[in-house]
Amino acid sequence: MAAIGTLARTRATTDESIALPLDTILTGDCIARMRALPDASVDMIFADPPYNLQLGGELFRPDGSHVDAVTDDWDKFDTFAAYDAFTRAWLAQAHRILKPHGTIWVIGSYHNIFRVGTAVQDLGFWILNDIVWRKANPMPNFRGTRFTNAHETLIWASKGEKAKYTFNYRSMKTLNDELQMRSDWEFPICGGPERLKKDGVKVHPTQKPEALLYRILLACTKPGDVVLDPFFGTGTTGAVARRLGRHWIGIERELGYVGAAQERIDAALPLDESALATMQSPRQQPKVAFGTLVENGYLTPGATLTDAKRRWRVSIRADGSLVSECGQTGSIHRLGAGLQNAPACNGWTFWHYEAAGGLKPIDALRQTYLLATQP
Repeated sequence: MAAIGTLARTRATTDESIALPLDTILTGDCIARMRALPDASVDMIFADPPYNLQLGGELFRPDGSHVDAVTDDWDKFDTFAAYDAFTRAWLAQAHRILKPHGTIWVIGSYHNIFRVGTAVQDLGFWILNDIVWRKANPMPNFRGTRFTNAHETLIWASKGEKAKYTFNYRSMKTLNDELQMRSDWEFPICGGPERLKKDGVKVHPTQKPEALLYRILLACTKPGDVVLDPFFGTGTTGAVARRLGRHWIGIERELGYVGAAQERIDAALPLDESALATMQSPRQQPKVAFGTLVENGYLTPGATLTDAKRRWRVSIRADGSLVSECGQTGSIHRLGAGLQNAPACNGWTFWHYEAAGGLKPIDALRQTYLLATQP
């Protein structure tokens, strides 16, 4: 187990006297902890800061049951000015410690994301995209006084207007069945076995789904890069980074989350090196892309697929591409066509996975995913 709040494995920086606390949870205030890190030392920052929800009183469902909403002290600020000062302070440190080619991701809701976006631009970051995370199964508006709040917004920004940055375009296209990845992403909110609970109660009220972080890290980092999360919570960023062969640094002031996060990360199995390889160079599935099944754990990188007659065997890679035993690569459709010397191939029905009772087409998993994520 990695040491908590101390230096674990380290990486030397340009300043030989300072080392990064790689793969470690640092406890305490995020601004103070970031201030202690060297300039231009991390490749990517993912931040899920307090949303300053300003909830007024308890929230109940129509049946009278209590809604487990965010009522923790860490989400409360006396005024908008206090929240703005806090936001600018941690963003200023983020800008300082980010490498010239690095990028930052910040997620928020309508309560805070516009204020955060202003601070991001004022501090010199250059916004590359705003991503809409559309929740497949959002919590309804129980009072019936507003539209159901079914999305959150992510800001993706580089360090400056002229900055070069990592964007694995081909991997994103492959992950999306060879269509350009759009800026509206659909994932279910965190639930099922992925949701950390203690005595039947959520460990953290706003735990993010691993599939969301999977896509982000695959999009703009490379194996070995350092990813910092200054609001670490239950360690989603660390768990996904470990799986994808990236280094991580987490900062968390709430000690109740730290133990759960460390246990979760220790249980995350890193992918085999061959599975981490992704498409480097050059049909729409209307509802689910094959990469979505990989992101959500229905199929794992490194797993084997075959055709129904077991003539060809291929391995799944981290971005949803396939690699054959003779080294050919491509999407489920393109590689299936290539191996058969055919003009086209429906990969959903061509490729099969081992299941109880024998081989099943991967389309069966697609249908399972659709049923599980229906609102």
